[in-house]
Amino acid sequence: MKFITNFKKHIYSLIVWSSLFILICLNCSKPIKKEVKKPNIIYVLADDLGYGDISSFNPDSKINTSNIDKIASEGMRFIDAHTSSAVCTPTRYGILTGRYNWRSRLKSGVLTGKSKALIPNSRSTVASMLKTQGYHTAFIGKWHLGWDWALKDEDNTSGEGWNPGDFNNIDFSKPITNSPNDLGFDYAYGHSGSLDMAPYVYVENGKATMIPDSVTENTGKYSWWRKGPTSKDFIHDDVTPNFFRKSFKYIAKRSKDKQPFFLYLALPSPHTPILPSEAWKNKSGINPYADFVMMIDAFMGQLTETLKQNDIEDNTIVIFTSDNGCSPQADYTVLTEKGHSPSSIYRGHKADIFEGGHRVPFIMKWPKGIKKGSTSTETICTTDFMATCAELTGYTLKDNEAEDSYSMLSLFKDKNLKPPFREATVHHSINGSFAIRKGDWKLIMCPGSGGWSFPRPSDKAAIDPLPENQLYNLKSDPSETQNLIATNKEKAEELKVLLTKYITEGRSTPGTPQKNDPIDFEWKQIEFINDNI
Repeated sequence: MKFITNFKKHIYSLIVWSSLFILICLNCSKPIKKEVKKPNIIYVLADDLGYGDISSFNPDSKINTSNIDKIASEGMRFIDAHTSSAVCTPTRYGILTGRYNWRSRLKSGVLTGKSKALIPNSRSTVASMLKTQGYHTAFIGKWHLGWDWALKDEDNTSGEGWNPGDFNNIDFSKPITNSPNDLGFDYAYGHSGSLDMAPYVYVENGKATMIPDSVTENTGKYSWWRKGPTSKDFIHDDVTPNFFRKSFKYIAKRSKDKQPFFLYLALPSPHTPILPSEAWKNKSGINPYADFVMMIDAFMGQLTETLKQNDIEDNTIVIFTSDNGCSPQADYTVLTEKGHSPSSIYRGHKADIFEGGHRVPFIMKWPKGIKKGSTSTETICTTDFMATCAELTGYTLKDNEAEDSYSMLSLFKDKNLKPPFREATVHHSINGSFAIRKGDWKLIMCPGSGGWSFPRPSDKAAIDPLPENQLYNLKSDPSETQNLIATNKEKAEELKVLLTKYITEGRSTPGTPQKNDPIDFEWKQIEFINDNI
């Protein structure tokens, strides 16, 4: 009897252990899920760099951009890429929010170094969104989206920031408010406006690194900047190199952490003041602007090397682009004499509604996710960055986020989609003029450039005889020389209806309609559209 009892116990134990063994084997046979590390993201935004300045986009370029060209050869070139505006501030707004700037209070022009914050803390940005996805986020460079300086006298708010006396009421010893840190950046270091806009003060995580103790200005042809308060540590010639150095240190530090990072490196160059360092002066054999572009190119080579040295190149996305077309401050007369065209075959330049105002070089390199040496002919917009990052990291955008942003992820594999991934794209000039692009067709809602090239809005003698609107087929006429508005009214009407829809619905992507910020503008714009076609 005892033998039978022991035998039963052994049989029971054998069954239990056999079951456990089988379960273990079954689990071992299942593939072990390895956690995929999200890619680091570095967005380098040049300032006033033309489409034709980069030789991988313009074979006739006379400027040596070998390092940027190498990045392009190792990633994807987007040859039909556009900024959401032809000037600085509004494009930067679109990059960080995924929303067209004219939906905000900024309907034309740019901010100054004294302007109040344009983006409210309640609005999602690429940085705040990526933070929710586990990223460390950093801004280094030119902000130009406004922040709120502390004032000595809160009741004294006179002066927009164009004159030296406008800064007398700022208390530089106190922290700023509504800063980049309040919009999702863990680390923020930079200056408030363009490099030719006072005050010339670095602000790090909300505080001035030094109190300005002098007033400086420069009146050189290329190197000018407006008169204003300047800190000892703010040396104009060293601002661009300083931002790159800071970025290299940030990359090296974050590479040692398992946490992915997002770095928004917003350069103040080659915008005025045009200040190539001593080593780069006269290197191009063209002029200081071309020298300055070559200096930026050299730093981009160093950025690539920094990624390699820290063993993170393979899973780091590097984006290189510009905030709008090249500025006339680059001296088009000299550049043309040397056989160089900053806008390549395209008409116009910075500030214009024409292609030269908003068509920019756009490169994405990601060895782990983008085929080397590829090219996309899809029309993309700089507002598309936020939706791309959202899909990349698994974030679901809300209806009131990134209203004008399309994810570009599909383009990394299928270079040219049918139908196109973006329905249409809205362009905007410095004076608030609109254009809409769909496929090969572009409808412009003004008679001239809407900006600084001829015919300018102020050139009444040249503007008055022109048709109120312009329609171009960019496939057959990329230089916008033949206005087809008189013979293609149906196409113009189709585009007008779509632009009106985008304005009234507060978004250009699928989703619940949203409100633009101040309402008066949108109705004036619709009336303008309807009256002029």
